[in-house]
Amino acid sequence: MANNGSAQPNISKYFANDPPSCFDSLTAADDDGRSQRAVAEAYLSYDYLANSSMDQQAQTNIPDSVRDLWEPPKTVPGIPPTSLTMPGVSVATDLTDPVQDAVGLLVDATEAQQRKLLLPDNVTQDERGLRELIENGCFRSAVNLTARLLTIKQQGFGHAGHPVKHSPNSLQLWFTRLALLVKLGQYEIARVEAEPFGALNNPDVFYEFYHPDMHADRKGSMAPFSFRLLLAELPVYLGAPRVALNRLTDLLAVVNQIRSYFERTAGTAPHAKEAHEFWTTRETRILHSIVNCALAVKDFGLVEQLMDRLVGAGSIPQKRILLSAWGRMRLQCGDMLGAEKKFAEARRLKEEKSSEAPDLIDRGLLAVAQNDFQSAFELFQKASAAAPTNTMLYNNMGVCLLYSGKLKEAIKLYEGAIQRNTKSCLNESLLVNLSTLYELESNHAKEKKINLLKLVNRHRADLTVGLDVCLKLQTTV
Repeated sequence: MANNGSAQPNISKYFANDPPSCFDSLTAADDDGRSQRAVAEAYLSYDYLANSSMDQQAQTNIPDSVRDLWEPPKTVPGIPPTSLTMPGVSVATDLTDPVQDAVGLLVDATEAQQRKLLLPDNVTQDERGLRELIENGCFRSAVNLTARLLTIKQQGFGHAGHPVKHSPNSLQLWFTRLALLVKLGQYEIARVEAEPFGALNNPDVFYEFYHPDMHADRKGSMAPFSFRLLLAELPVYLGAPRVALNRLTDLLAVVNQIRSYFERTAGTAPHAKEAHEFWTTRETRILHSIVNCALAVKDFGLVEQLMDRLVGAGSIPQKRILLSAWGRMRLQCGDMLGAEKKFAEARRLKEEKSSEAPDLIDRGLLAVAQNDFQSAFELFQKASAAAPTNTMLYNNMGVCLLYSGKLKEAIKLYEGAIQRNTKSCLNESLLVNLSTLYELESNHAKEKKINLLKLVNRHRADLTVGLDVCLKLQTTV
């Protein structure tokens, strides 16, 4: 965050979703004000939960033969494969809770005891318990439970490098574990544990590798498609977006072949039409990830090409969201006229009963790009009234106040938001903004930041950003 009211903001910060940026990503909102994930959001915008939300939302009548379709590697009968998938949990101990540790260190043991989190022992030792932990935001507990469940499957700590039988359940567990590690910023653990899976192309992650009786003669990939996508995206978090771009391009080529096959067989093969739509959805999801990678490597020509393709294939509501995101991307390049054009196209697609919030946000962003922070603030304020559950807008209003030289008003806005809606406003981005404002305000910020820590201790489950960044508190002795 800038340290004085006269500094000019970098418009691209409005699209960053990774603290310590003072500008939070702004998303469109639907009629109920719920936040919609835009293409321009950070890489973790995809919902990595125990099951792929994308597949859940797709056609329910898609048979396993369509959902699992993926060609296994060529093997020679009677000759064992040279490469197998031999993963294992890489850490011997459970992940600890940094919030409770920090409260014990910076406040006292009594306050630390006010923290109420679900632990692995508090839930059933199965996928149902894992889902309960995730739904309650107890991501570290969920990671620790995956270690227990994988140990039962002979894939726990110390088992890496040993052959093992895989199943859809075990691969789903690994997908969930790795996704949670990424969400928590535990990238090095995720890297080590993901390595044995490669691109999920070894023969032992396909049904055909095992006796037909084991899986009722099913064929194709045991691994969820979302697992393939996660492994392709993982290099982004490790600082190698070009590697991710190459992997995603390879993934797209396979999915495009499958989609094209069902397109050719439409009208003749069973389920061909539904299958084509199903794989088109998966193809679109990959394209979203490629756009994110292209933004990371500043390949704006590729961004333009892919966005044109996505908009052309989308429904009216999707087109509106995509055009809005496209305009925001153009703002990142400093192309205000181009951004305004895309925002106008999005505005023309507004349906009669849909929310005004996306248009107000777009106009607010244009005002920011023109250094008109007062107008931007008023537009974000109206957007917040139209979409009251979109707490991200408080961040942008606060930043506009800061750049208008109204530091105390910005602090008051953040504090009021937390007081009115404590749980949802104690998000990582708002916390890092408010903590930074406290430091700008005075040399006595630590006490106020510790009060924020107490609120987090009582009202939030896991934070996905370290306290040294999120609250600017040092928690080591």
